[in-house]
Amino acid sequence: MAELADALASGASGRKAIQVQILSGARLNLIAILKFMEQKNYQRKTQPKIIKKECLRIIPLGGMEEVGRNMVIFEYQNPGSVRNGDIIIVDMGLQFPEENMPGIDYIIPNISYLLPRKNKIRGIIITHAHFDHIGAIPHLIPQLGQNIPIYGTDITGAIIAKRQEDFQKQSVQNLNLKIVNNNSELELGIFHIEFFGVSHNIPGSLGIIIKTPLGIIVHTGDYKLDLKSDISGKTDIEKIREFDKRGVLALMSDSTNAREPGYQFSEKEIKKELEDIIKNAKGRLIIGTFASLLGRLNQIIALAEKHKKKLVIDGRSMKTNIEIGRRLGYIKYNPKSIIPIQEIHKYPPEKIIILATGAQGEGKAVLMRIVNREHKYLRIEPGDTVIFSSSVIPGNERSVQNLTDKLYRDGAEVINYRMLDIHAGGHAKQEDLKEMIKLTKPKYLIPIEGNHSFLKMHAKLAMEDGFASDNILIADNGQVI
Repeated sequence: MAELADALASGASGRKAIQVQILSGARLNLIAILKFMEQKNYQRKTQPKIIKKECLRIIPLGGMEEVGRNMVIFEYQNPGSVRNGDIIIVDMGLQFPEENMPGIDYIIPNISYLLPRKNKIRGIIITHAHFDHIGAIPHLIPQLGQNIPIYGTDITGAIIAKRQEDFQKQSVQNLNLKIVNNNSELELGIFHIEFFGVSHNIPGSLGIIIKTPLGIIVHTGDYKLDLKSDISGKTDIEKIREFDKRGVLALMSDSTNAREPGYQFSEKEIKKELEDIIKNAKGRLIIGTFASLLGRLNQIIALAEKHKKKLVIDGRSMKTNIEIGRRLGYIKYNPKSIIPIQEIHKYPPEKIIILATGAQGEGKAVLMRIVNREHKYLRIEPGDTVIFSSSVIPGNERSVQNLTDKLYRDGAEVINYRMLDIHAGGHAKQEDLKEMIKLTKPKYLIPIEGNHSFLKMHAKLAMEDGFASDNILIADNGQVI
């Protein structure tokens, strides 16, 4: 079987494959063959040729063929050194399953390449605390070593640590978390690391400057260029403008919204639209959004207090993140503004705002439990307005449409980001992407974080502005740059 699978994986002709089958005399298991072929092809991608001189390798293990599972290896090989090289890792995320993946909770990167090289890993740098950048940590750290330092901002570290509590039996007890900010500098083996603040849709988001013997690599993380507001993090625009003077070898830039024309909305614009809705609501407002959008949640809480409304926070992750944000000073509110869900009937409907999880149509989240009549305290009532203050993650379109249909069937009004400007995405749109290239003036562009078509669209934008096509590198997961 192994001989046949190897022959098929290497592109053997049908005749040769049949010959191998006859020689082996084995009863073939197609699933086993396909798994073997997949592993062989992955190894071909991830096992670089032995190089006898100093070199820099960039190996994305995820985020190059999908939205999610972000993880990139930077390896500097130096055969003359005692350690024979250094490795740093940027992000360690998961990918949520698509609708054709029944029984799958989520997908994590394949770290086969790292396991025999884990003694070279000098640190893991996390750009921000979204699950597509931190979600694989509990699963991969036990394999790589719990003493590897993990660097992130205060809120990133707090969310990672809190999530680790859910994996006490499956993962390590204590992570080696190190707190950094946008002015921190690190020496990780041969790599000198600096940071710059970016606006995303969670506070404490960072871009990374990786200084190597061959030149500077800029990794944007998830970002948008929001110069009007600091609600979702401050863009270190002056620091970014200095990049071209320093000389950037390669720009690794977020491609998630490369399909979207124009500039990304500012959180300042979203605040005005949300205030109009909250101020004029005639019934209950149920606002569904990501639990990690702490800047947005802080806006909503402040507007609720301004207009004398009471807030109910429902959903475990929502409660957890708001408490972490409050403890670290990212969210501020009067505790009397928050009421237990059991007391919701004590107030007029127009005085109630419910912050809920489940805007992506997740089966066990609050919104879906409400429409499925599985929620202990909440049902949709006449006069309710449900606001989706988030965009739809690619792959979740059908689930969100199903949720929307059920809400309408139960008599709710539904407002989403396509109807009103109630959500500013956290990712740069086309004009923002062009601006980042102009500001950094890199020799090479490496589009990251998106489906293959998103990366190609990002490349096309750059070429339209005169960037040399030969200097744009588009990789697949596991491919060595």
